[in-house]
Amino acid sequence: MAKIRDYGKLAADIKDIIGESNITAATHCATRLRLFLKEDPSDEITKKIESMPGVIQVVKAGGQYQIVIGMHAKDVYEELSKIMTFSDDAPVAKVGLGDKIIAIIAGSMVPFLYVLAGGGLLQGVLIITRLILDKVSPGGSAAFDASGFGQIYNLISWTPFNFMPAFIAVSGSKHFKCNPFIALWCCCTLINPGFTEMANGIAAGTPLKFLFIPMTATTYSGTVIPAIVMVGVLSIVEKKLNNILPEDFRALFLPVCCVIIMVPLTVLLIGPITTIVADAVAKGYQFLYSLVPWLANGVVAFFWQVFVIFGVHHSFTPVATSELATSGYTIFFSMAAIAVCAQASACFGVWFKTRNSEMKRAALSAGVTGLFGITEPAIYGVTLRLKKPFWCGTAAAAVGGVIASFFGTRYFKYPGMVGFSTIPCAIYDKAAQEACTALGTADPSLANGIYGALIGTAVAVVLGFVLVQVVGFDDPVEIPPEEDDAAGAAPADEELKDTTVYAPMNGRVVPLAEVPDDAFASGLLGQGVAIDPSEGKLYAPFDGTVIGVFDTKHAYSLANDAGAEMLIHMGLDTVQLGGKYFTPKVQDGQAVKKGDLLAEFDINEIKKQYKMFTPILVTNADDYSTIEYIKDSGEVKVGDPLYTAKA
Repeated sequence: MAKIRDYGKLAADIKDIIGESNITAATHCATRLRLFLKEDPSDEITKKIESMPGVIQVVKAGGQYQIVIGMHAKDVYEELSKIMTFSDDAPVAKVGLGDKIIAIIAGSMVPFLYVLAGGGLLQGVLIITRLILDKVSPGGSAAFDASGFGQIYNLISWTPFNFMPAFIAVSGSKHFKCNPFIALWCCCTLINPGFTEMANGIAAGTPLKFLFIPMTATTYSGTVIPAIVMVGVLSIVEKKLNNILPEDFRALFLPVCCVIIMVPLTVLLIGPITTIVADAVAKGYQFLYSLVPWLANGVVAFFWQVFVIFGVHHSFTPVATSELATSGYTIFFSMAAIAVCAQASACFGVWFKTRNSEMKRAALSAGVTGLFGITEPAIYGVTLRLKKPFWCGTAAAAVGGVIASFFGTRYFKYPGMVGFSTIPCAIYDKAAQEACTALGTADPSLANGIYGALIGTAVAVVLGFVLVQVVGFDDPVEIPPEEDDAAGAAPADEELKDTTVYAPMNGRVVPLAEVPDDAFASGLLGQGVAIDPSEGKLYAPFDGTVIGVFDTKHAYSLANDAGAEMLIHMGLDTVQLGGKYFTPKVQDGQAVKKGDLLAEFDINEIKKQYKMFTPILVTNADDYSTIEYIKDSGEVKVGDPLYTAKA
């Protein structure tokens, strides 16, 4: 099979743009060129590399600069080796702590971004419906909320947010490479109604201890950081227990051991930390407001979305409700509404400026839902992911908050989900005047607050949009659709035919989306399934030719006369073994029949260090009309049909 690109030129281009003196060492796995660098390249350089023909994406992980190329990663490595000499002692590139945190949050949140956006959009529709009904219907929004229709759709709209830890368990387990079902068990325990009831009892004054340690009243419904931290630590605990537990008992005892460790650990550590930080934030605001009110409000508006990320914004709710009860108004929510609108505006700024079609779609939907108070899609899917737009939104919010403060802006009603639609809560109407009079806080100047809310919000929205245009961001490069797939495409004159792929090993079939490696799970490297093997033997999945046995012996590329090109990658990150425990039984160019032995491997030794999920991919899947799955779950034996690539 002829190469479809000049990989010598690609290797030279990579060397030139990164800088030969900056590359200290290089290696490769089945799909990635892995570079060890003295310094991380700029985002602009990374963007240029991702736009090169043959490059799928760039990943910074494990101190490596990983260029995802596909099946020809080995070819690029060999070409790079011809024009460079690497040092034996390779310093590892350092990754900034901030970049790591953002990457972890984005990696855990982006996969279900559109679910959050959909929930937010539905909430927006419900808000508009209530506003209309209050004007035209005798029963108003109260009757609507009491109806079965209103209650069902309200439940649907809130579910993604209330059960966010469960969604994070699924996506986070892929990012951290741990068992998704164990992660679900851990996270769902925290949002179990019984747990919430227990926390409410503590809040009501009933003390509760775990062994001898007092528990806090922290609840985790709708939280992000606790769930991400839990899944991250779980990945470490699971790996340790996987090495400790005897193989015969591992399947049964690994899940329960992980859960009985992780849930108490989270409740006893994260709960108190969250409570302490939340109380400190609320008290810090009250102290600053007593000294410089406008500055305190500007700070709240600036940091509101940061509070949302870490889940401490809930600490303001009891303070705000207490203010409403004792004063007839609250300041917190008026500042939060400005911050929400500013972040939504930053999203619209990204939508206007980006040239990436996927980012444009995400930014538009996230911006719309953000106007109604749902900023999670905006934060995790767009602004924080791009970094600069997030801070543009917070800066604009601070300016808007300060302006509103000079008008004495307050909310006279509990707004619920703050956003553009809650601005009328700042109107000092008859009901607000009566409430403030009864509490002794009535003042004619409070009527000016609505002007502050309108002007402050308008300034924040315009400024957020403009700042994104001026400050800019690193726009994700979109590979033009006319580019061939980097993993290799069939020659133009070759007529594709249907190819059925058969199980090359015994074990359990796993859908590709559940493989805890983003490059495989996303389908970037090809379509197919994975197998978690039960024995250490790999067989040919069809009649064809061995195109390449990788130097590290953990991956094989094959092709057949029907035009199918295949990658079989034994285990995740097993390239680190350097070929240890793998024994090839074939060589490059060798013809094989379905069921011929390709390799043997010591599955027990490998599983002590790595997961053995083995993706079985058709790498030129884009050349086919569809992939019809025959077996994508459950136990499978060698020779059982897995899927058919339909021409």
